[in-house]
Amino acid sequence: MTRVLVVDDDALVRAGLTMMLDGSAGITVVAEAADGGEAVSAADAHRPDVVLMDLRMPRVDGITATRRLVGRPGPPKVVVLTTFDTDENIVGALRAGASGFLLKDTPPAAIADAVTRAAAGEPILSPAVLRTLMDRTLRQTDTWATARASLAALTPREHDVTLAVASGRSNADIAADLTMSVTTVKSHVSNILAKLGLENRTQLAILAHDAGLV
Repeated sequence: MTRVLVVDDDALVRAGLTMMLDGSAGITVVAEAADGGEAVSAADAHRPDVVLMDLRMPRVDGITATRRLVGRPGPPKVVVLTTFDTDENIVGALRAGASGFLLKDTPPAAIADAVTRAAAGEPILSPAVLRTLMDRTLRQTDTWATARASLAALTPREHDVTLAVASGRSNADIAADLTMSVTTVKSHVSNILAKLGLENRTQLAILAHDAGLV
């Protein structure tokens, strides 16, 4: 079972998400929290696999909470679920270490699927968020140059894997596309993250988008 912590300052939203997720196969909600501070405490107490995180909350916001959670040993995956899709929110959350970013108009089944995929280590970006990241890349030439310089350190094979990760491909899909085993794909991803000093696949996808490769 994928253990989930639901974080939102709206009690009705929390209740709705909890009911929906608990009714999904392979998922159980182990705790709820009303702000980022409670989220960190609840994560310590219940050890969830995935934290479904709101952004705009009193006291401790979602980005700060995400940074605190992923900065610890054995952190949960954080998937942001919010109504705010500005560049600042999206990039801030992902750079803080979130494994994905969804909008609250995402269908319930897609949210449940995102939780399962996040627990498996897959990056989660809704189409609207992906478009925003692409638009941002086109606007930021300085970021483009820096990202290109970073990716220049990769081998050709690592470059292929990076492109596939940035396109949202699963490990199985990448393995099939590049004719390698899933274990080899995972090894390449780990090596790429270590080489570039990144925390997760989502940050790698951001870097690829910043470089204008996707």
